[in-house]
Amino acid sequence: MSQRLVPDGLWELVAPLLPSFNSRPQGDGTAPCDERAVLTAVVYVLTSGCAWRHLPETFGVSPATVHRRFTAWTRAGLWRRLHRAVLDELGARGEIDWASAIVDAASVRAKRGSLTGPNPVDRGKKGSKLHVLSDAQGIPLAVAVSGANMHDSLALKPLIRGIPAIRSRRGPRRRRSVKLRADKAYFSAEHLAWLRERGLTPRIARPGIESGERLGRHRWKIERSIAWLFGYRRLTVRYERKGSHFLAFLGLAAALTCYKPPCFASSG
Repeated sequence: MSQRLVPDGLWELVAPLLPSFNSRPQGDGTAPCDERAVLTAVVYVLTSGCAWRHLPETFGVSPATVHRRFTAWTRAGLWRRLHRAVLDELGARGEIDWASAIVDAASVRAKRGSLTGPNPVDRGKKGSKLHVLSDAQGIPLAVAVSGANMHDSLALKPLIRGIPAIRSRRGPRRRRSVKLRADKAYFSAEHLAWLRERGLTPRIARPGIESGERLGRHRWKIERSIAWLFGYRRLTVRYERKGSHFLAFLGLAAALTCYKPPCFASSG
């Protein structure tokens, strides 16, 4: 299971990013543990959607230890740095398509916690919203979480600012695409002007003039990306009390989704 959930190539990317934990001589420090086993258990929770307490004993680490380490890694920003490391590998191999960026969002039910709100399309039930920005192929470049009642358009600027500077096959790092594609929820004169100021050509459906279907031959890729992310069952219903923990799972899912393209086949 370790090789399937955390193959050697992925572990080689993760290991240098892990924060160090040192036990204190007087006790009460963090006990040493197999960090790859812990990561495998975290990926299992994300993939299966199981509760922490239901982790199988086969991982060789206790559920409490896995949850504590997940919390510490989240606090240290591990998942964001892992996502960037995977994107760097893709960029260095020329696997990022900068022809356009595509943005969309999807809502999930939430049981509790911060970054939640009444979902206007689910009879006002509490929910969270996943915001995703991908390259032209659907590779997720930036992700975010908000309450389900936040308008999609409010995430546009943070997502674009959140694209990391990614390695290129040749030349300097890159973080800007040529075009930005989105449906009419993101349309506004302010957004159009802001995008053009940043050198991005907006391709956003205009309300009452053109439907999102015209952009469908491009936007289906971001819809596929969101479907990939929802393949990680822990994201389909939110159980985390802390919004930062749900965002951590989303960031890890984005990194794993990026890791799967064919260019990594030899590594895994």
